Amino acid sequence: MALNKEIWQSDIVENFYPDNSFASKSVDDSVFVENHKVHIPNAGAPSNVERNRTQKPATTKQRTDNDLEYEMDELTTDPVYIPNIDMVELSYNKRNSILSNDRSQLQEAAHLNLLDRWGQGVATTNIISTTGTSKTAAHTSSAATGMRKSICKADVRKLMTAMDADNVPEQGRYLLLDAFMYADLLADLAEKDQFMFLNSADQQKGILGNLYGFNIMKRSRVLRLNNGTKKVLGWDKQGAADELAAALAWHENSVSRAMGEVKMFDSTDNPLYYGDIYSFLLRTGGCVRRYDKKGIYLLAESLTA
Repeated sequence: MALNKEIWQSDIVENFYPDNSFASKSVDDSVFVENHKVHIPNAGAPSNVERNRTQKPATTKQRTDNDLEYEMDELTTDPVYIPNIDMVELSYNKRNSILSNDRSQLQEAAHLNLLDRWGQGVATTNIISTTGTSKTAAHTSSAATGMRKSICKADVRKLMTAMDADNVPEQGRYLLLDAFMYADLLADLAEKDQFMFLNSADQQKGILGNLYGFNIMKRSRVLRLNNGTKKVLGWDKQGAADELAAALAWHENSVSRAMGEVKMFDSTDNPLYYGDIYSFLLRTGGCVRRYDKKGIYLLAESLTA
């Protein structure tokens, strides 16, 4: 007679999490993470320059500087309860798995929050629409429907021109694409262009290649916009049929990040629950650093006719 046996392997298949190396390409304000607000002083307009001045004495003026500020957000995980029986019976370490996954999930939420803050600070005049002749299916949520104009290399060239016109330094430019927009951009490059692009990659820094002066980076999700208002639609908000995916282009000195340490709260051998309870907290923030909003742009998908 055959015996029915249950076999638990000692290793557990863990969750996947995206690459968040894009955040390091910004000014680090993490030293201020325990503050309620962070203030960033911005220089006012420089003095006027006049050729062959005839009026003397010249009129003096006082420069008015600007003050940008942003507040910290406090992110917390739902407390998780681990029954004592799970610690005894299971062959894999469920406690370590839970703690590792919840830390990673909190970091993922913090980096999406950072992208939302940066995207919300982009001026509407700095939003460029995709113009690719190919069509790509909406992919930002299950609610999104229809087709969008795909990204093409000409769109990246427009971003370059916009930065050049704003006197943004050429060193330190980045472009973050989601997985689908990145695939569409690769498809638009000729074989020679693909070779040059991929040959300029720096995997250790998370850079997949350089195109028109932009260090191209990729993650599973970047930003999505409301089609009507062109405002950033947070990933915690309900999706819409006509929402648009958007890539983020920025200069490393035009945006700030503030990431605190992940703090763990624990109640082991809890007498009320007969097990262990854990939760995590992370303080985070960030913003567009410049009062004139130069140095950061969105490349948003266009709806097809």
